[in-house]
Amino acid sequence: MGLEKLLPCTVKLSNILAKSGHDVLCVIDRAVPAELADVFEEHRSFDKAFDSVVSCFKSANLDVPVIYAPVEELTDYADVRSYQKAAAQSLQRAIKAGFQAPLLVVPQSKRFSQAELCTVLGALEELYVPIQLREDVPSKKQRINSLSVLINNPNAEKIMQEALVLESGRLIARDIGGGDPERMAPPLVEAYIKPLFANLSVNVIDDVDVINKEYPLFAAVNRAAHTVERHQGRIIYLEYKPPNPARKTVMLVGKGVTYDTGGADIKAGGVMAGMSRDKCGAAAVAGFMQVVSELKPKDIHVIGALCLVRNSVGEECYVSDELITSRAGVRVRIGNTDAEGRMCMADVLCRMKELAIEGNLPDPHIFTIATLTGHAFISAGEGQSIIVDNSVAAKEDHARKLQAAGQAYGEPFEVSVLRQCDFDFNAAKARGEDVVQANNAPSVKTPRGHQVPAAFMIKATGLDKHGVNSKQPLKYTHLDIAGSAGEYPNMPTAAPIVALVKTHLVD
Repeated sequence: MGLEKLLPCTVKLSNILAKSGHDVLCVIDRAVPAELADVFEEHRSFDKAFDSVVSCFKSANLDVPVIYAPVEELTDYADVRSYQKAAAQSLQRAIKAGFQAPLLVVPQSKRFSQAELCTVLGALEELYVPIQLREDVPSKKQRINSLSVLINNPNAEKIMQEALVLESGRLIARDIGGGDPERMAPPLVEAYIKPLFANLSVNVIDDVDVINKEYPLFAAVNRAAHTVERHQGRIIYLEYKPPNPARKTVMLVGKGVTYDTGGADIKAGGVMAGMSRDKCGAAAVAGFMQVVSELKPKDIHVIGALCLVRNSVGEECYVSDELITSRAGVRVRIGNTDAEGRMCMADVLCRMKELAIEGNLPDPHIFTIATLTGHAFISAGEGQSIIVDNSVAAKEDHARKLQAAGQAYGEPFEVSVLRQCDFDFNAAKARGEDVVQANNAPSVKTPRGHQVPAAFMIKATGLDKHGVNSKQPLKYTHLDIAGSAGEYPNMPTAAPIVALVKTHLVD
């Protein structure tokens, strides 16, 4: 699919302030273009709030009105998201005023080296229109007709192209993550994805007999939903093989729970609303693969997997106390059916492990990406993801590298460390079981509630046999994006696509 079809509107570069196909000028930096210096100083002379609120006014020096959405005061603890926020606010005001072709003046920053790219990304994010609105009300498929950007940088064209490629992946992630439980039920995610990735290998696992045999933990979650055809689970593998011999392999597994009722351990007390966002991990994998398909790295092999399932409740739903043998041969005692995310990913994670070993893939690094725990949300706070490296990835200081990229590009991470107590928590409690899937308390009431699931997935998949001192060490990283994926009613953020791209696709 053409890149232009995956953008919120026509986007183009401009090199002049005068009216040239745009109807309003959006400024976010206090260091304004020379043509506006006098009028800005005049406003400051009588309006003490001028540099702290959004303004819209006319200037005798320009043919078009001006919107000023100043970047907030930058403290020692601010990050580049301040620029993204200001860009979004400027376009919000332009849309409210009825403008259709804004020109955004993109500032430079000595402090934040990626401020220009992040400013453009912030603007594009604000222009996103949800897929169901685009489909149901075609007249509202765009918020504006066009966006022009003025970037005073010799690399302006490169910055713009990079932003458009990244946004194409983020749009796909928002479509999947933000679609309601019916529009983005597993079979419809499959239908949405297939036309997008004609240049990638796409393998869909939908045969329930295959799922039951090869992905038994996923199958347990899928059991109740499988009774309803339109909710039946899918495991979708997307693969990109580079034209040159690969020097490394990136393998991503995304949690795609299209709706989470909690299952038999049902989400009661009004906490079920918003659970259609529980597929944002799989959505991020799809978005990442879109960026891969555009960048076409010459020597990086990439495999993504979307674990798409609905955690339904009903007479066929799995229940606590069941003993299920995982793909890796590990006997798992179910402790809580609302811990379905680790269940739906574990066997696919095991398959990635097998591919890495049996295929002798070069320098493999396996990831799980999931809106997995409320504990991650309250630990990191809204807007931040959490990184949990296994011992092999930690030895290469991977988490700090990914965190540095996230900080630079507006997708910040906190780093958590796996400890022996996390594995002890999941240890078998009775004869006949190898590992316990979860306790029966919410993660927010469980000490180390976001580290424990990572330890479970390592144990249930046999990754514990591939540590630092093993014959075949494997890097594994779990990313809990519960805090960063975007809570309803906000739009999905598509985190952590940009940070992953910058860490693992771009040297």
